[in-house]
Amino acid sequence: MTITAPTRAPAATTSPDSPSADSPLAPSPGSRLRRLRRIGPERGAYVGLLAATAVLYLWGLGASGYANAFYSAAAQAGSESWSAMFFGASDAAGSITVDKPPLALWPMALSVRVFGLSSWSILVPQALAGVGTVALLTATVRRTTGSAWAGILAGATLAITPVAALMFRFNNPDAVLVLLMVGAAHATLRAVEGVHPARWLALGGALVGLAFLTKMLQAFLVLPALALAYGLFATVPLWRRLGRLLVALAALVASTAWYVAIVELWPAGSRPYIGGSQDDSILELTLGYNGLGRLTGEETGSVGGGGGWGSTGVLRLFGSENGGQVAWLVPAALVLGVAALWLARRGSRATRASLTLWLTWLVVTMLTFSLMAGIYHAYYTVALAPAIGALVGTGAWALWQRRDSLVVSATLGVATALTSAWAFFLLDRTPDWLPWLRYVVATVGLAAALMIVGVRHLPRRVAAVVAAAALVSALAGPAAYSLATVGTAHTGSIPTAGPGTGGPGGMGGRGGAGGLLAGSTSTDALTAMLLDDADSYTWVAATVGANSAAGYQLATERSVMPLGGFNGSDPSPTLAQFQQHVADGEVHYFVAGGAMGMGGQAGGSQAAAEISAWVAATYPAQTVDGVTVYDLTRAG
Repeated sequence: MTITAPTRAPAATTSPDSPSADSPLAPSPGSRLRRLRRIGPERGAYVGLLAATAVLYLWGLGASGYANAFYSAAAQAGSESWSAMFFGASDAAGSITVDKPPLALWPMALSVRVFGLSSWSILVPQALAGVGTVALLTATVRRTTGSAWAGILAGATLAITPVAALMFRFNNPDAVLVLLMVGAAHATLRAVEGVHPARWLALGGALVGLAFLTKMLQAFLVLPALALAYGLFATVPLWRRLGRLLVALAALVASTAWYVAIVELWPAGSRPYIGGSQDDSILELTLGYNGLGRLTGEETGSVGGGGGWGSTGVLRLFGSENGGQVAWLVPAALVLGVAALWLARRGSRATRASLTLWLTWLVVTMLTFSLMAGIYHAYYTVALAPAIGALVGTGAWALWQRRDSLVVSATLGVATALTSAWAFFLLDRTPDWLPWLRYVVATVGLAAALMIVGVRHLPRRVAAVVAAAALVSALAGPAAYSLATVGTAHTGSIPTAGPGTGGPGGMGGRGGAGGLLAGSTSTDALTAMLLDDADSYTWVAATVGANSAAGYQLATERSVMPLGGFNGSDPSPTLAQFQQHVADGEVHYFVAGGAMGMGGQAGGSQAAAEISAWVAATYPAQTVDGVTVYDLTRAG
């Protein structure tokens, strides 16, 4: 595969907001002719990439069932009630919200409303977000480099990153979050070009704001990258750059503040309790449980913490928990990205801005994930995948153009060898799974690395074969892990990519009343009981923890009250409030077990423990398929 460097053309105007002469977006007539000759294979490769990505993310999607039942139940609730959808309530009756803002729930809720409740209606929106993210990253890199092949390599790298193949097939908020953040990066780089920069910056800020409404402060990790890219490489005076960045900030605040203000000012008695907070406040949720508490480990209401989230340190993402998820091409991304930025120091402004943005995105996010002391899960690293893909695509393209230089070809060789050796090490962590693969990757990769060092002496066609071999060796490991991920059903709250990683996230139980991180599984007899005279009650049942409630709600498609929210630790409802609901005839059954809060277990709220004790002391128990159930309409 040979890639021709774009030819620069003079700028069409002297306006400071117009594309500069070094932009790769102003090809000469000769370059246009060459592009016309290449348009067939380039377009075919692009369409093939998106088609393959769609197959990867959609194939056998229904095997995961409702995946994360916690969010699936909220989507079901939103499909029944516009109010529940707006606030992101766990149940249609609106007792409590999920512990995140609701934007990622809205596509799922609308899908369920249109197509009915099913695994596909829940999970397809995430898969489509994944295809859209790959398409957008491909377009962004193609635009900043002027090379379709660079964009295709970037998109392919993103698509086959194992954690991306996992999360774009799963219904956690991360799929929508990553799509919006890549959109913000694209808009910022368009602003650097100088055509309608204020509009593009405003769009970028608004997209970050919408990303905030999916997962709160994690969305802000890209802000340093966006600000640096425009602040350093826009061609207008400094005061104008700062002014436009303020416009972007205003757009960010506006796209976020409207929702926060509505929820904060809405009378608490006529909306759901804000799950994840201890004082029914979305501001406290933003700054605490979903904000600074994630960095410090001081999340009030957290179910773990301290050493419970793994050891911190700069090598955290390369350890056994995270390495196979995302780290395959991190060394190559850093080497290629830094080298390409050095080579472009006097070249294309668009390329320099792009490399600065993606390098900053990668480094800031890696350091945050590596050092944060609070709640952390390996699947968070999907936020690194776009930056890795962009740096690999841009860096490999930029260095390949200068392969006649011994220093550059040696750098390419080092990147290839490093990637192959690291892939061997990662594959060796699962020695019984495809044991031959690590030897093939290492052999092909190291051989290609040696030949790349002397690639300037090779015939053109041989050089293309060597480049192809290097790419295959670099991508084979993550691609195999991604295929293993796609071939495995994933359920629960903490999914993991790679071979043999299905089940409820590696934690929690299945069946019965469920567990903290795995939804309950309702039997036919229990479902029939809950549906008995269901129209006479606001909630057909109540149980401790939203995951425990989710399975019953999805089975009955009726509201089930999750006492204490996600992990049973939220002080909602209080004992007095629950007693009033029961006295008013609004709750039919209480399903014992749940995840936390029972008998004052770790992480459970005092309110949930008090309710559990009161129910057990007041109402007779019966056992249905091994699950203890109390009929709250019949006092003992």
